[in-house]
Amino acid sequence: MPQLLRIGPYIIYFWSNECIPLEPIHVHVTEGYPSGDATKIWITQSGKTVLCNNNSGIPKHLLKRIMRVIEANSESIINSWTEHFEEIRFFC
Repeated sequence: MPQLLRIGPYIIYFWSNECIPLEPIHVHVTEGYPSGDATKIWITQSGKTVLCNNNSGIPKHLLKRIMRVIEANSESIINSWTEHFEEIRFFC
């Protein structure tokens, strides 16, 4: 699982083994270590974020901050996704 960012105790990462066909670009966020029940955040073509789910129960005020950090780093995340998966689709 490529780790992209760390924000305090939270890690932002991709699963290396995504579904086929490949889902639209998104990141997982969880505290500590990668987990199957992590929060999932879509990244739009404009670099904005859309919350898919908050399965890891990140408090709302922290989740907003994490989403802003993802948006600020969206260009780098999009580039990393393309390098890792060799293709890209966007949620919207």
